[in-house]
Amino acid sequence: MSSPLVAAAELQALLASATPTLLLDCRFDLTDTQAGERAYAEGHIPGAHYLHLERDLSGAKHDAAGHFRGRHPLPERETFAAIIGRLGLTAATQVVSYDAQGGMFAARAWWMLRWLGHEAVAVLDGGLPAWVAAGGAIDSQLPKMPEAAPYPLTHAPLPTIDAATLQQRLPALRLLDARAPERYRGEVEPLDAQAGHIPGAVNRFFQHNLGPDGRFKPAAMLRAEFEPLLAGAGTVVHQCGSGVTACHNLLAMEVAGLPGSLLYPGSWSEWSADPARSVTRGKPA
Repeated sequence: MSSPLVAAAELQALLASATPTLLLDCRFDLTDTQAGERAYAEGHIPGAHYLHLERDLSGAKHDAAGHFRGRHPLPERETFAAIIGRLGLTAATQVVSYDAQGGMFAARAWWMLRWLGHEAVAVLDGGLPAWVAAGGAIDSQLPKMPEAAPYPLTHAPLPTIDAATLQQRLPALRLLDARAPERYRGEVEPLDAQAGHIPGAVNRFFQHNLGPDGRFKPAAMLRAEFEPLLAGAGTVVHQCGSGVTACHNLLAMEVAGLPGSLLYPGSWSEWSADPARSVTRGKPA
C-alpha cells in the first residue's frame, strides 16, 4: 500500500486477496486499561490480534537508574520485534492497525512498526466503526498464534529525541503538542505531575486531524493546516501526554506529504515529572 491509511472497502478487498495480512486491534481506554481488551473479546475484525497499549506497545516506566521515562515509554526494539514476530509478521506482510477512537492508538502501532523498519503498515481510516458501517464482519474467535521468529531488525530505527537533547535544542526546534487545548494551556491536568506545556511548544490537537465522520481529513486539507505551524521550522518534533497521540500527528503529516518529523516518546508525562524543567501555562504570546 502506498498510503498510510486504508479505507474499510480497501481492507475488505485486501483480506479477500492472497496478500499476507496482519490485523492489529489496538482499542484502549486510558481511564480503564482493560476496556479495549474486553471489547476485543466481545467482537473484532476476523483474524485480528489484540495489542495492549501498556503491555505490548510500551516499555518500563523507569530505567535502570530509576529515572521516570513517562507513562508510555517505548519498549526496547528487540522486545517489540519479538512480540510482533509471534503474531507472524514477516517482511512480506501487510499490516493494518485499527481502534475505535479515530486512530488514537492504532497510530502508535503504525509508528512503532515503522520504527522497527517495517514499511507495509497502514491504519484503518475510521477504525472499527467504519468497518461495521461498510458491512464488515465481526466475530469473537481468537486467531491462531503462528510459530514465528522475532521480526528481523535490519533497518535503523526511526529517529526520536530524548528530554535532555530536546531541552538543549528547544530554541531551534518546532515542537507540536497533540494534547487537548485546555491541557496544553494548563487549565486542567488529569494525568500528569504538572499542568502546562513545554516552553515553545505549539498546540495541534490530534482530533483536528479528523473530519466529523471520524476519518482523516483529505491530504490537501491536512497539509494546509499543518504548514502554518511549520513555517520557518527546521527539525519538527511531536509530543503529547505520553507519546501516544503524538503519533496521530505524525501519521497525519505523513498523509499530508510532510514526513520526517521526530517523536519525543517521554512527552509531557516525563517532562513535567522533573521540577527542574521549565513549564509554560496559558496561550503563547
